[in-house]
Amino acid sequence: MHRFLLHNDEIRDAGDRIVSPGQVGLLNGWGVFSTVRTYDGVLFAWERHWARMQRDAERLRVPFPKDSQWLEERLHRLVEANQAWNATMRVVVIRNRGGMWEGPAATRDFDVVAFTADVNQWGASVKLGVVPHARHAASEFAGVKYLSWSENLTLYERAHEQGFDEVILLNERGEISECTSANIFVAAGDRVWTPPLASGCLPGVTRALLLEEIRLPGVTAGEKTLLPKDLECTDEVFIASTTRELLPVISIEGLNVRTCQKMRDRLQHAFTAYVEKYVAARRETAASRYN
Repeated sequence: MHRFLLHNDEIRDAGDRIVSPGQVGLLNGWGVFSTVRTYDGVLFAWERHWARMQRDAERLRVPFPKDSQWLEERLHRLVEANQAWNATMRVVVIRNRGGMWEGPAATRDFDVVAFTADVNQWGASVKLGVVPHARHAASEFAGVKYLSWSENLTLYERAHEQGFDEVILLNERGEISECTSANIFVAAGDRVWTPPLASGCLPGVTRALLLEEIRLPGVTAGEKTLLPKDLECTDEVFIASTTRELLPVISIEGLNVRTCQKMRDRLQHAFTAYVEKYVAARRETAASRYN
């Protein structure tokens, strides 16, 4: 983590004691968050991160800022304070009130906390394990990115102990849902597939961009229910997330998968071009605002 963090309206030292045990959201994981990449000081795909957090906050009854620009301006102050021009940012909205353990220091309905860190070096590829019954697709809160992330962290830590980089999480029907912090894609010929939201997966921002914005001539991307055995019938498998972008999968526990990276490489090239165009447009808009 970098030196400074954002706490509501203030840039504070990351070592400051600014939280209280009486904040209900901290004790119960009652809050929402998103992980955002900064490219050349621009919050990439910020409008999508904001929309998802807002939607998840409504589902979880977490009070939430009313104005996207209000929060974006404060996040830019954090980027400047940390000189985090090309970095990873975590944005958290914590519910402060409710229930019998609400503390006297909770004077606001919610707190906004954000911090930045260097971009993690994930490596050039990933090895995946498989975890059955790790997602409950029928849950009312399936696909919500809420603050209680301990289950994912436990699965991720165990995966590393077993020699994997990540794990594929299956739902109650034995279908592929996602990884602990990434969506999964397969490519077969000129078709690219990812599990539908009905699988219980998180609607990742990079996932949405690959489905809705990134275009390759002759290539079709869409949603499809996938079982583990289906991965052996594809040309390649890759995972996608805000912090990883697109990473090829070179092995999956118990399966024989092909490791061609042709489609992933083409999509990564197109994704990089999209990022560059987005960043240039946002910087131009910011420049015109102050001229």
